[in-house]
Amino acid sequence: MSDSDPPPKNHPSQTLSESDFMRLFVRHELALRAYARSILPTWNAVDDAIQEASVTMWQKFSQLDTEDGFLPWAKVIVRFKCLSLITKYRRDHCLFSDEMLRQIADEAEAIENEHVAEIRSSLKICLHEFSLPHQKLLLAPYLSGGQVKRIAQECGKSVNALYKLLGRLRQKLSTCIESRMQAES
Repeated sequence: MSDSDPPPKNHPSQTLSESDFMRLFVRHELALRAYARSILPTWNAVDDAIQEASVTMWQKFSQLDTEDGFLPWAKVIVRFKCLSLITKYRRDHCLFSDEMLRQIADEAEAIENEHVAEIRSSLKICLHEFSLPHQKLLLAPYLSGGQVKRIAQECGKSVNALYKLLGRLRQKLSTCIESRMQAES
């Protein structure tokens, strides 16, 4: 990398931008909502917590060094917002104690992390069941710009044909992962 090249996205010295925040928040919003729901009693409470947490995340985003750290960092903020909302809701509803809520949040996070690890393990095993060219095609959309187009040019096929093949390969990969997950449970 020359001095004029920008550092890679996850390089700690690179400052993350406002657009990075929006992209990361949108990417992880469903996971954050599910995490908040494991702590809070209603979806309305989840909406309130996510709204308050997003404001705090926005204000403190400059403290985040890398994109990889966004989800764990955001979960901490969501967790604190949820626990502070519990106090408000406790007046109106019968709710669990703070200790019980912390334990539920910890267990929900552990289950989620375990599930993600199982999916990754199944993905790795299933991916190796494909030929090397098919593995390369399956991974191409997740690499930096224009990989599918480049592969199409290399093998003399149209981009549209490769995307159709990619769709079929993704379906086979998904079926393989689901089968492995069911077999393990």
